[in-house]
Amino acid sequence: MSIKSVAAKLFASKIYNNTQTWAKKPVETQQKVFKSLIKGAKDTEFGKDHHFDKIKTFEDFKKQVPVRDYEDLKSYIDKVQLGQNDILWKGKPLYFAKTSGTTSGAKYIPLTKESMPYHIEASRNAILHYIHETGKTDFVDGKMIFLQGSPELIEKNGIKLGRLSGIAAHFVPKYLQKNRMPSWKANCIEDWETKINAIVDETIDQDMTIISGIPSWVQMYFERLEERSGKKVGDLFKNFNLFIYGGVNYEPYRAKFENLIGRKVDSIELFPASEGFFAYQDSQKSKGMLLLLNSGIFYEFIKAEEFFSDNPKRLTIGEVELGVNYVLIISTNAGLWGYNIGDTVQFTSLYPHRIIVSGRIKHYISAFGEHVIGNEVENAMKAAMENTNVRINEFTVAPQINPIEGLPYHEWLVEFENEPENMATFAEAIDDAMRKQNIYYDDLITGNILQKVVITKVTKNGFQEYMKSQGKLGGQNKIPRLSNNRDIADALNKE
Repeated sequence: MSIKSVAAKLFASKIYNNTQTWAKKPVETQQKVFKSLIKGAKDTEFGKDHHFDKIKTFEDFKKQVPVRDYEDLKSYIDKVQLGQNDILWKGKPLYFAKTSGTTSGAKYIPLTKESMPYHIEASRNAILHYIHETGKTDFVDGKMIFLQGSPELIEKNGIKLGRLSGIAAHFVPKYLQKNRMPSWKANCIEDWETKINAIVDETIDQDMTIISGIPSWVQMYFERLEERSGKKVGDLFKNFNLFIYGGVNYEPYRAKFENLIGRKVDSIELFPASEGFFAYQDSQKSKGMLLLLNSGIFYEFIKAEEFFSDNPKRLTIGEVELGVNYVLIISTNAGLWGYNIGDTVQFTSLYPHRIIVSGRIKHYISAFGEHVIGNEVENAMKAAMENTNVRINEFTVAPQINPIEGLPYHEWLVEFENEPENMATFAEAIDDAMRKQNIYYDDLITGNILQKVVITKVTKNGFQEYMKSQGKLGGQNKIPRLSNNRDIADALNKE
């Protein structure tokens, strides 16, 4: 056993014990975080506007701070972007993580000197918990690859801007620098086709032991390796035994991955977001991910079934139950307050508190990490129909992960009243509108992870027949504009 392996085991034991200390006292831990956040922001513009100096309890907080989404907080974020100090959090943020998925286009999520370390520590601690539980350390002496966005950043008004994964690349610990792949040069390549080929060039003859990334991107990397070498990934990298992922559900990909690798490997699930690093899989034996209660984030939970009511009840960690679908609300040391990130979670265990991501509070598609929302598909359809004679009765969108041939795609199931003269041109117009709205979708098309939109014509009254079959014809029932599964799409294709 190498010195690095011995050190890793000792460090893993320390981190595990530290985690147990706060995990066994969830309410007390969150109360400390809450008090620290209120104290840290009481002199900010947001803190003054919401009377933080008078907030002593969570009940006080709820009265002063409503639940918000990005649009509701945007007036404050705009001031931060202009370079103003002490708006949402003391001073200025170090970075803005650029993301998408709102009605106004890109979102700019602040990352501060207080919040950024927790993003890095969470990734590290997930691996250390794996080491502590399994005793496996051989991988620490091999090469590790993290498929991520470009680390090149731009600066505006003293704040650096980039994608979260690219920002995180600047914080790789020194003890991992020699093991880390790909090179900085390859990582900075913007074009994904070029980048993936460069990464294959750099890694194909290396001793890769950890591979990490969003499954859809990693799948493409594995396929290129197999094409180039003629070998299964597991034969090419004989010591590769740990896959780390986040962003999308791995299960639809698992069988494909095991075929590409040629054997099973252990995996660790993460729950990172620009707004915070919320959870990681701390055990190979227990379902769910450990909710990080001691990481500068105060959590609230609203039952999903109550979320759209006039006055939904806001719960804290001591009030949650197993198996209930909750909308996750956060307040953070990056300056997000009562913030709805859009994700829903369910608790799989209490003490420690472990969660699974159960979906989004609104319909969406994120089978490949694209985070497409209903408003985006509505706008795309509208844009494609402009200045045409096309009329439609209904449509819905679903991902096709396993097509009979070719790349995966988004299938648009459309019941036309008046069809376009050229269906291919109409599909191209939808695809162009989608790419303009959603940078993740654009990346997937550009990177040849997805092919462009495929339109399937639904027979006349097909949607009505489907709703009738579900006992939902008429009334307030609506066809979901999009789904992250193929239940509706498959039913419509059988019509």
